[in-house]
Amino acid sequence: MTLHFIVVVALFLPVLIGIFYPGLTKYDELLGIQSLPYRAIGIALGVIFIPIGIFFVAVSNLALMEKGHGQAAFFLTKNVVDGYVYKLSRNPMSFGFYAGCLALGLLAGSTFFTLWLALEVIPAHIFYLKFFEERELELRFGRPYLEYKKAVPFLIPIFRNVSVHESTNGKS
Repeated sequence: MTLHFIVVVALFLPVLIGIFYPGLTKYDELLGIQSLPYRAIGIALGVIFIPIGIFFVAVSNLALMEKGHGQAAFFLTKNVVDGYVYKLSRNPMSFGFYAGCLALGLLAGSTFFTLWLALEVIPAHIFYLKFFEERELELRFGRPYLEYKKAVPFLIPIFRNVSVHESTNGKS
C-alpha cells in the first residue's frame, strides 16, 4: 500500500496541480509549442473518453468495495475481484483514469499535457502495475489470481463473453 501511495502521488499529483496551475491550456504557450491540431477531432475524442473514464473508475471502485471488501489505495481487498468490469480488464480503474486524463488533454488542446500523459505518466504507471502490483496480488492471492490473470486482459477491456467459469473466490 505504501508503494502504491507513493506511485499515485508521484505520478498523478503533478497532473492534478497542472490542471489548476499553470492550467492545461497554458503549458504549450509556456513551452513555445503549438497546441494540438484538428481541434474538432480532439474535442470529439475528449467528449467520448470522459464518460468512458468515469464509468470504468466508478464501477471498478464499487466492485472493489462490494466484491473485494476493500478500497483502491486505502484498504487492500480481501478477495480477487473478478466481476463487473473486472471481467473485461484486470485494471479497469487505471484504464478509466487514463481515458479521463487523455480526455482532459484533448479537450484543452494541449500538446504538452497530452504527450506527457501518453509518453510518461501512463507508461510509468503501467510499469508499476505490471511489475509491482501484479506480483503483490500473485503473492497475496496465489492460484485464484493466477487463474484470473490467464482469463482476463491486462488493461484494454475486451467486450466478449469472458468466462471465468467459477469465480476465483469460490462463488459465482
